Amino acid sequence: MWANGSSSGPCFRPMNITLQERHLIASPWFAASFCVLGLGSNLLALSVLAGAPAPRSSFLTLLCGLVLTDFLGLLVTGAIVVSQHAALFAWQAADPGCRLCHFMGVAMVFFGLCPLLLGAAMASERFVGITRPFWRPSATWRRAWATVALVWALALALGLLPLLGLGRYTVQYPGSWCFLTLGPRRGDVAFGLLFALLGSVSVGLSFVLNTVSVATLCRVYHGREAARQRPRDCEVEMMVQLVGIMVVATVCWMPLLVFIAQTLLQTPPVMSPSGQLSRATERQLLIYLRVATWNQILDPWVYILFRRSVLRRLHPRLSSRHRALSLHPPPAQASLNGP
Repeated sequence: MWANGSSSGPCFRPMNITLQERHLIASPWFAASFCVLGLGSNLLALSVLAGAPAPRSSFLTLLCGLVLTDFLGLLVTGAIVVSQHAALFAWQAADPGCRLCHFMGVAMVFFGLCPLLLGAAMASERFVGITRPFWRPSATWRRAWATVALVWALALALGLLPLLGLGRYTVQYPGSWCFLTLGPRRGDVAFGLLFALLGSVSVGLSFVLNTVSVATLCRVYHGREAARQRPRDCEVEMMVQLVGIMVVATVCWMPLLVFIAQTLLQTPPVMSPSGQLSRATERQLLIYLRVATWNQILDPWVYILFRRSVLRRLHPRLSSRHRALSLHPPPAQASLNGP
């Protein structure tokens, strides 16, 4: 039996699992392939962003921050998980002081919240740019990077709360990763609900703002002034990408966020007084976490695939339609509306 006891450090809970079962669940080849796929996808997206025609626009800068965050998240957490799966070492013996566990817990919360917060920031930027273009201050790439830094600081501050006494990071089933504790302690409940609430609010805010922005673009397309106020192709392209990012974040993260909230609010508590979870709950948490990590792989492909150059190759008819829906009126109409 491979067992974790709570006597060696604050991050260990009772968890009994055989090495054979752990080897079947935690395959090093699966983890390594998953990590390589994600890193390659994000590197490809970063290279495409570097060659974009307007790399310093506010939206593309925020998108670059999102892809960079996803890349670093896969690199940091993937290195720990892959090495754990490959060596199959007992976390209790390798990290009795829980320093590595605490580091990974902070990283999991930080790199989990950042994409959701950045998605909300991108939705806010597009909402103001489309619905209130004259209210928006001059958007520069420096201002956008400042927004990215602010999101990073907020996510890091939240991730450090368990190290300051609010909540705990513990080793999770099958003993290869660390995350927040789904326990009945007030600190665990408060921190878990704060994490789930902040993530859910970010997704909900993105949905509301993106819905209003898309409705505004549709109204401009079909309104009376449509002939003279057509949205530019880049605005439509950015909204398509942003809606794709929102859908990916919702599908990947909401099951985990809802599961965390339901588990913490369940009566009687799911975790026993000794700190043990049922095997069904542990497996559900592992499955939902794996689904959530797909967000880091799919985000870059939303940008890579939903670009005008790619869409026009797949659907050549879009090229002529995009030219017809230009922001500027055709020359004949321009002459009729001349001075």
